[in-house]
Amino acid sequence: MNLVQNLDERDLKLLRLLQTDARLGNNELAAKVALSPSACLRRVRALEEAGFIDRTVAILDHRAAGFGGSAVVHVTLESQERKALDRFEAAVARVTAIVECYLLAGPADYLLRVVYRDNDELERLHGDVLTRLPGVQRIQSTLTLRTVKRTTALPI
Repeated sequence: MNLVQNLDERDLKLLRLLQTDARLGNNELAAKVALSPSACLRRVRALEEAGFIDRTVAILDHRAAGFGGSAVVHVTLESQERKALDRFEAAVARVTAIVECYLLAGPADYLLRVVYRDNDELERLHGDVLTRLPGVQRIQSTLTLRTVKRTTALPI
C-alpha cells in the first residue's frame, strides 16, 4: 500500500522541505507551508510516528572527513541460506568502512559501498576485512572516480 497517497499537499511539502534541509526551524517550516507553528509541529510529529521520517542526520562530505575514495563492491556468497545471509549481514554491520549494504537479486548477492582514506587502507580493507567476511566466495570491487549525483531525497 502506498502510504504517501494518504498525505495531503502540506504533508508532502513538509517532507520535501525536510529532505532538503532538516535544520529548518519549526517557525520557518510552518511559514513555508502556511500553517501555525503548533499545527506544523503536530504534523511533523505525526509524520515521524507514521514512519515517514526515519531519522534526521547530518550528511558529511567524505573527502572533508578524510576519506580519499570510495568503492562499490559486489559480493557473492558460498550459500544463500538464511543463516549464511544473517551471518554475513551481522558482520557487515560491524565494519564501519562499509557505509551501505544491499541484498541483490542478480549475479551477486550483495552490493556494498565502502569508504577508505588511501590506497593502503583500501588494500587492507580488501584483503583483511572484505574477503574474510563470513561465507564470501568472491568479491569484485570498482573504484569510484567522481560523485555525479548523491541524494537522500525521495521524489515524492
